Amino acid sequence: MEFNVRRLAADAGTFLSRAVQFTEEKFGQVEKTELDAHLETLLSRAESTKHWTEKIMKQTEVLLQPNPNVRMEEFLYEMLDKKVPMRASNHELLGECMIDSGHEFGPGTAYGSALIKSGETEKLLGSSEKEFIQSSAINFLTPFRNFIEGDFKTILKERKLLQNKRLDLDAAKNRVKKARAADARAAAETELRIAQSEFDRQAEITRLLLEGISSAHAHHLRCLNDFVDAQAAYYAQCYQYMVNLQKQLGSFPSTFSNNNQPTGSSSASISVPTAQPAASLPAPPPSQTSPALNELRSTSGTRKARVLYDYDAASSSELSLLADEVITVSSVPGMDSDWLMGQRGNQKGKVPITYLELLN
Repeated sequence: MEFNVRRLAADAGTFLSRAVQFTEEKFGQVEKTELDAHLETLLSRAESTKHWTEKIMKQTEVLLQPNPNVRMEEFLYEMLDKKVPMRASNHELLGECMIDSGHEFGPGTAYGSALIKSGETEKLLGSSEKEFIQSSAINFLTPFRNFIEGDFKTILKERKLLQNKRLDLDAAKNRVKKARAADARAAAETELRIAQSEFDRQAEITRLLLEGISSAHAHHLRCLNDFVDAQAAYYAQCYQYMVNLQKQLGSFPSTFSNNNQPTGSSSASISVPTAQPAASLPAPPPSQTSPALNELRSTSGTRKARVLYDYDAASSSELSLLADEVITVSSVPGMDSDWLMGQRGNQKGKVPITYLELLN
């Protein structure tokens, strides 16, 4: 008990001495021992490393999970040491929506089948995104976080201890200056030698830790390479999924051009299938090579026709079509043999024969 009281009294005296020294330094009343230039440079580099590591971590987290509410929820689960519940990604949710709507419109229709195929691809994109996020969290974010919460906390602890040893050293120097009696001066000089030795020892420990920042940089570089490799693999996989989907959608008879897009503009490296030229339209079904079609072309009359597939007009001279609707068609002299003039109410425009079935 008596030993603990003495220890507490000694600690209180040390704390008071450091507080007085720190205050007098702030007011410029006493001299301050400066750290050597090399140690100051190492300290500055450590602070810079901490600052930018935290910023990179934060922005990477935003990249991997843009929703701040979800990030907060995941953080709370991590703090409570609980497993984060699985949730569908936005790609997967869109994929489910497309698949459900495709089945609603009918898998046998061009639009319904295209929606289902697009939905399946969106789900593949969502799965790839989850793998990329998981890989990035393990191989990139975790090592960065371990540095901030481990190595750098140790550096801060030793740096604080070095600051205390410096205050002790400067306080001892001031006591030597103020000592008048020979005995007091001898005791102060002994304390100064001890304080100088402890300060030098702590400065060396701190220096060795700070020089370890170079190893941390090398480790972070390897983690960065892993992150870039994961990104490259993720985007390459997504690109391949979309190219495959593009080929599948290109096999449908309907076109996917955007009438509002200028014909000369191009904003993506992956070309979007445009309206097929007349020469590339599929061969007409047998029912349309019948005498009824020849009779329509040889007269100026009109016939009813059922639309086989959806068709998006590629220009203002064409008429957009919906599968299973019935329109009126007629032949116009001089028109390409693969096209007829279609009419729906007051709307009128060219329609491809291959999308129609003439009715009796």
